[in-house]
Amino acid sequence: MSIALTHFAARAGDHNDRAMLASRLLTEAFTDRLGTASVVIGTPSPAISGGWKEELDAARPDLLRLSSHLDEVFREGAVPVTALSRCAVALATLPVVARHRPDAVVVWFDAHADLHTPGTTDSGYLGGLAFAGPLGLWDSGLGAGLRADNAVLVGVRDPDPAERVLIEAGAVASVLPGPDLAERLRRAIAGRPVYVHIDCDVLEPGIVPTDYAVRGGLTLDELHACAGALAESEVVGIEVGELEARSADDRAPARELVAALSPLLEPFTMVRS
Repeated sequence: MSIALTHFAARAGDHNDRAMLASRLLTEAFTDRLGTASVVIGTPSPAISGGWKEELDAARPDLLRLSSHLDEVFREGAVPVTALSRCAVALATLPVVARHRPDAVVVWFDAHADLHTPGTTDSGYLGGLAFAGPLGLWDSGLGAGLRADNAVLVGVRDPDPAERVLIEAGAVASVLPGPDLAERLRRAIAGRPVYVHIDCDVLEPGIVPTDYAVRGGLTLDELHACAGALAESEVVGIEVGELEARSADDRAPARELVAALSPLLEPFTMVRS
């Protein structure tokens, strides 16, 4: 199985330009690990730091280009590995996953649930609506189709009240941080194919630079163990976002993160060798 490495370079609900810079460094780290060139979608633009609609309207052309690109990747039978800027980019990616692989579970690693709709968000932050759009809880104009029983939250520890209601009602499965995380995740997946989304603030603050810091997160070792558990299933795609970079030379966090995800990447590196 071939992989298709994509670098989403554009803004998508950014508060600053540090995630756009980090997405390039993530792409470089993936390239070093996988030995494959990337396709670049979009170009960095100044952050707007506005409301969800303004941000979505500004990002929509690049998000549509990414959606079309991933559609082609799946049609060609390749596995997408995508370096995102912000998690709001999932508004474009996950509907494509649901269309091509309706059997796959989207495993959403994040400190936050991102299950808000325009009617429930207090902050108006586009990223807070990122998982809810593909689940059909609101219409982003970029598609939906992801079934709730094929969605698993991992590491969420800061849900807002409206999101907590959905989680506690069992609308979306949630695997909380803590002992035996990888084993509990393995049971939740139950051998099904997986598409893995990583929001870097799922990690304990300070491990890698992120926009948000929520205590009680995963260590890199725990993320590695979870990747190992998920690698026991068919991996139909991977996307990583919300890493920030302090400078263009700040390569270590991206490399450490990709190393932690190595169990998910090993089948592709084995093919290359």
